[in-house]
Amino acid sequence: MKRFTWYLLSVAIALSLVLSACVAPTAAPQPTQPEAAAPAAAATEPATPAEAAAPTNTPPPTPTAAPVPEGATQIAFWHSMGGDIGGKAIPQLATDFNLSQQKCYVTPTYQGSYDDSLNKLKAGLQSKDIPAVVQVFDIGTRLMIDLGVATPVQDFIDAEGYDISDLETNVLAYYTVEDKLWSMPFNTSNPMLYYNKDMFRAAGLDPEKPPRTWDEFAEAARKLTQRDADGKVTIPGATFAIYGWFFEQFNAVSAGYYADNENGRAAPATAAAFNSPEGVAILEWWKGLYDEGVMGNLGRKTVDVRNAFMAQQTGMIIESTATLRGMIDTAEGKFEIGTAFLPRPNEEAYEKSGTIIGGASVWILKDRPAEEQACAWEFIKFLAAPPQQAYWHTMSGYYPIRKAAYDESLDQEWRAKYPQFQTAIDQLHIAPNNRYTQGGLIGVFPAARQTIEGAIEEVLAGKATPQEALDNAAASVTAAIEEYNIAMGITQ
Repeated sequence: MKRFTWYLLSVAIALSLVLSACVAPTAAPQPTQPEAAAPAAAATEPATPAEAAAPTNTPPPTPTAAPVPEGATQIAFWHSMGGDIGGKAIPQLATDFNLSQQKCYVTPTYQGSYDDSLNKLKAGLQSKDIPAVVQVFDIGTRLMIDLGVATPVQDFIDAEGYDISDLETNVLAYYTVEDKLWSMPFNTSNPMLYYNKDMFRAAGLDPEKPPRTWDEFAEAARKLTQRDADGKVTIPGATFAIYGWFFEQFNAVSAGYYADNENGRAAPATAAAFNSPEGVAILEWWKGLYDEGVMGNLGRKTVDVRNAFMAQQTGMIIESTATLRGMIDTAEGKFEIGTAFLPRPNEEAYEKSGTIIGGASVWILKDRPAEEQACAWEFIKFLAAPPQQAYWHTMSGYYPIRKAAYDESLDQEWRAKYPQFQTAIDQLHIAPNNRYTQGGLIGVFPAARQTIEGAIEEVLAGKATPQEALDNAAASVTAAIEEYNIAMGITQ
């Protein structure tokens, strides 16, 4: 059985590599945007699939400040949190758990990017060197379920009668498949509009009234754009990274599906659906702003766009809530950062849909001994408790998965000092729980995301219309879904 699981994971990764090659990156022409001179913001989010570095050697496990109690069951926790989150917050949470009881002892180990971690999980399934708890990014959900390597946390919830009523409904909905919660949400985010309030004031814009719709965003971008005496753009009003996650979010708030069968939620997805009128409208809007010169393009890496924003070389960007803590720290004493909801096509869109959650969840692997799985469950419950969720929120920008965390004094004081953190919470709470906001559920998502990025590059470069680029991308992703479904035994 283990060999078969290893084979399935190998097939899934191979399919992703094939799909990645289907749409070769097309370098879009770069606008005249000065290179950011400021140091990188303290990015707390792990590398996205577009930025993921090649696998590296696994560093030694992070020691905690707590001694191992005699007779305690020891478990490993593999995570993909870089920067201060992985170096400070994760070890602190592990230490707090270890000191809170005597039966279980967790040791966290950084495994590199999410993609690196999946590759190491593949190797571990073959060598039997796997952890009790592993962090997997949101878009790995379908793959983890189909591989059959995890014990659903729903089993522990049902056995204990664990109360999940205080957990955020929309967050649980993402990781719930066929009425079963497979993993516990951990680092949860959504995309926001980040804007420079000082630049807003200088351009005659009200810094307390950021744009809510695409038309309002376009108008603000025009006013923020700076040109030299010859009319050449020196600072574009806005800049987006060419990141598939942003397309997914704009598609969701437009009430568009990423895959058929209601995003693969009503039944397993069999085809891509993002080449719909909603998807095409996104790229038409994006391309129009780019051609006008008010939208910059720095490529796929979100860190490059963050750097430009921190150097005040662009006035508005889209970014994850996970980067908020680092960006606020970097901007201190230089300029004031504002945050707002992800702009929608129109005001009516706010009633129909909302953003999809991002980030990752923690899974319990079923091939570990029962006592390790039991300790893994205890650790997961600890992470989900209000005090830990409040600490996690203030250290990162990932918002709590539990409502009671907002009542913790630490979280209340933090939001009072930095109201920018409230934006993501409000955006989560205004979003209806429906098939759009639950997000797409496909097994080849990481590569599908890269395929979308290639399509965006083609559109910006004028090599394809939005409809042509998305039709081609959809055909590639659909073919990969079909192969994946056959390999996993979902279809014959």
